[in-house]
Amino acid sequence: MPTFSSNPLNAPTYSKIFRKYPALFGVPFVLIIVGASFGLQQFTQTRYDLHAQKVTALSKEQELGLTHNRKKFDIREEYFKLSAAAAKEWEPKRIERPKGLPEWGVPPPEPPADPKRA
Repeated sequence: MPTFSSNPLNAPTYSKIFRKYPALFGVPFVLIIVGASFGLQQFTQTRYDLHAQKVTALSKEQELGLTHNRKKFDIREEYFKLSAAAAKEWEPKRIERPKGLPEWGVPPPEPPADPKRA
């Protein structure tokens, strides 16, 4: 015989009901979930309505139609345009050589040998 009996003497009435009808335990949970879904529907609808107002609001430029014909700015396109323009206008130009430096790549004369080292 077990030490403690499996049937308590003063069992609460709700435990007897849940044991007899287990679906009663899950029904309040499902009702809360469904009710919260309908309650949150109003908040989400308000959020989407505010977003739609922001999107449909026109700025002054859009009202005047200035952005209709405006070309989109692309930094890479501007870079290639500027580099191509610089390549067309570029011309090689020689600079003057410093005094004592030969004109066409002849190496300078070697310094005199130091007599102390020899």
